[in-house]
Amino acid sequence: MSAVRVQFDANLKELQDKLMELGKLATEALERSIQALEAQDIDRCLEIIEDDQKADQLEEEINDLAILLIAKQQPVATDLRRIIVAIKVAADLERIADFGVNVAKSAIRIGKEPLIKPINNIKKMYSLTHEMIQLTLESFVEEDIIKAKRIADIDDQVDDLYGETIRELLEMNKQKPEHTAQITQLSFICRYLERAADHTTNIAEGVFYLVKGRRYDLNE
Repeated sequence: MSAVRVQFDANLKELQDKLMELGKLATEALERSIQALEAQDIDRCLEIIEDDQKADQLEEEINDLAILLIAKQQPVATDLRRIIVAIKVAADLERIADFGVNVAKSAIRIGKEPLIKPINNIKKMYSLTHEMIQLTLESFVEEDIIKAKRIADIDDQVDDLYGETIRELLEMNKQKPEHTAQITQLSFICRYLERAADHTTNIAEGVFYLVKGRRYDLNE
């Protein structure tokens, strides 16, 4: 193996490691925000918002490294797809981290007002989304389309929970209009989790493209 190829493989490994780190930050942002919502911990919410710059910086580093690899190494075929997919995965992971921040902001808007109902469905949505993120990172590293396909199946469960929870909140808003502000924020939080799951599905589609060399729509 040539020295150039050895260096290229080392750079690809660095790219992958940075993606895994970004995946960890995105996962933690969602996890911490749901915990802060349940505990109604405003200080923790503020920390999540401040920490978001780490995810933003890491995405920039991934993009810079990917562009450098394309410019200097002029990769072809699978290597080029791997780099292109890495850029897209980084963007989706950064958005997932942003949704964690959005949940934290909604939790701040709710403040210390007692929650009008247990957030069981929201926690279930988060749990499923968390599972999706873990699976999608594994599927990317292992180039495993079987795991990638499972992500789309779990996304259907998230969509069902989202629809069910929104209907419940709309009905509750009719019965308790004085709590409209909180109900609105809880609805936003459901939407943020549903969108995070969608971005995870986007990553799974990237794995299919990486392995198969063609695009698949897993949201159909």
